[in-house]
Amino acid sequence: MGRGVAHKLIESHLVEGEMVPGRPIALSVDQTLTQDATGTLVMQELEALGLDRTRAEVSVQYVDHNLLQADEKNAEDHEFLQSAARRYGLWYSKPGNGVSHPTHMQRFGVPGKTLAGSDSHTCAAGSLGMLAVGVGGLEVAMAIAGRPLRIRAPQIWGVRLTGELPEWTSAKDVILEMLRRHGVKGGLNRIIEYHGPGLDTLSAMDRHVIANMGAELGATTTVFPADGAVRDFLRAEGREDDFTELLADTDAAYDVTDEIDLSSVEPLIALPSAPDKVVPVREAAGEKVGQVVIGSSANPGLRDYAVAAAMVKGRQTDSTVSFDVNPSSRQIFADLTKTGATVDLIGAGARIHQAGCLGCIGMGQAPAVGSNSLRTFPRNFPGRSGTKEDSVWLCSPETAAASALAGEITDPRDLAERLGIAYPELEPPERSSVNTRMLVPPPPREESLRAELVKGPNISALPDFPPLPDRIEAPVLLKVGDDVSTDEISPAGAAALPFRSNVPRLAEFTFTRIDEDYPRRAHDLADGQGHFVIGGDNYGQGSSREHAAITPRFLGLRAVVARSFARIHWQNLANFGVLALEFTDPADYDRIESGDVLVLDGLRETLPAASEVVLRNKTRDEEYTLRHRLSAPQVESVLAGGQIPLLARELE
Repeated sequence: MGRGVAHKLIESHLVEGEMVPGRPIALSVDQTLTQDATGTLVMQELEALGLDRTRAEVSVQYVDHNLLQADEKNAEDHEFLQSAARRYGLWYSKPGNGVSHPTHMQRFGVPGKTLAGSDSHTCAAGSLGMLAVGVGGLEVAMAIAGRPLRIRAPQIWGVRLTGELPEWTSAKDVILEMLRRHGVKGGLNRIIEYHGPGLDTLSAMDRHVIANMGAELGATTTVFPADGAVRDFLRAEGREDDFTELLADTDAAYDVTDEIDLSSVEPLIALPSAPDKVVPVREAAGEKVGQVVIGSSANPGLRDYAVAAAMVKGRQTDSTVSFDVNPSSRQIFADLTKTGATVDLIGAGARIHQAGCLGCIGMGQAPAVGSNSLRTFPRNFPGRSGTKEDSVWLCSPETAAASALAGEITDPRDLAERLGIAYPELEPPERSSVNTRMLVPPPPREESLRAELVKGPNISALPDFPPLPDRIEAPVLLKVGDDVSTDEISPAGAAALPFRSNVPRLAEFTFTRIDEDYPRRAHDLADGQGHFVIGGDNYGQGSSREHAAITPRFLGLRAVVARSFARIHWQNLANFGVLALEFTDPADYDRIESGDVLVLDGLRETLPAASEVVLRNKTRDEEYTLRHRLSAPQVESVLAGGQIPLLARELE
């Protein structure tokens, strides 16, 4: 049988293992991506590893998440990151240059290459025919240090696209349809590969929208072919020489298959507060709206802003709606302005914000309590917006603009009929407004080695975690349900994120969206015995931020016992010495309560030798069989108290 794009990408970078689903493999990494919310830890990890200079072909540090400078903390982090980029030979994208994913696609993405990024939406680069995987920061630090990326070989899920999208729908509705069908766990341990004749109707930026939100399906990554649409994109960016065709064989075989007739897609919307609670917009129509936000890496292309601008041109958004526009890059903002679309947006009442993530990560634009916020963002986890009791919906730019005009959730087809709006005919520019002035290139090697890191008072050292003890006897400090996200473990938002470089201070926010008292109760366990957390299915979904492993570990977390784990967070736990265990009988989850004292014994002998361990519930006098899925290197990491001490010894 023939090979698909994903198989070809893996085979060309495979340095260890076999491409058999479920087995460990190692892949060489060509490029790395870090952003400021996770990159500060990566740079601290490079310092701890004693690295001289990046060994990847291209490494880029973006500043796109924490742009608000309410005090000195974010500015200190930006100085630290720029100094680290000089020290380790990375490109540096200055604050306000743009969101990492579309900006990387515009300036650095190359078909056929691999990319490891400390952001779960790194998978967006699959739109160019790249194998782009979002991982924890330590994985990226290791890739910068020249180490391969280690993952479990995924299944390849082939999704065949046919037909053409109808008017008033867009690529966002395609990925929402995938989430409606398959849910947030549908892509676990899979690479999604889109193929079929429907691809001919989707631009590279349309594909970016779909690839980006593969993270919401839980997928390892998403890939598209590098075809004529990718060539057109790179030509517009002045980089046609970087194009290499990469297509699936005509008889390519896939482990799992699905098909979407694009002509059958209708405007869709995700209800609060999960990306897979998807219904047709007409089912939610009439709900009052207080805020509409267009932007983010999930709707980053010029077309996504231009279609909204064309819809609101010469009209006023409803007086009760705050209409916010987040340009995804300065380049796209410049092109939008050249076409006159920026004036159309401003004339309709839009508030234009700087190019960056901002509201997507809860850094500004927090909605009012009890007010519906429609966003073209990738996620609507509870509280992620910066408002604890929020009501965030996810939709396309067409639905967002229609609802902003109407003041209530509105299907754009219905608004067009009511107001006599013709579907906008948009013609993209042949050449993009390329401006690299806010991209700082890496200095020569000799200059890098002389550079010093600039650390403000808010930047702490990485914690030094001790090895895992042979016996853990500790209480269950917290029991949580299914689909708990890393936003709930280590919150984003304007209050917490400025402390991303200060682990002791950031730890005070740990789990507070679920249990405000968790940090205090963890501190009260002063005898050092630590504690357990019990989780449901898909524990740790969402962002790749390794803070969600580090801050609970700092507070004494020894082990998480769950029904199942999200891929990136599971790896992050192992990287920082937290034991991740799964119930062999999911019903045992119901037999453990918060406050129960649990015992694991003989760990240093059992973990390397067997995949199962026995957990004793001392409070209830019961035993449960648990399993771990750790490879031998991961077991070594957990026993050592984390990966950093092991790697530092290897690099000496």
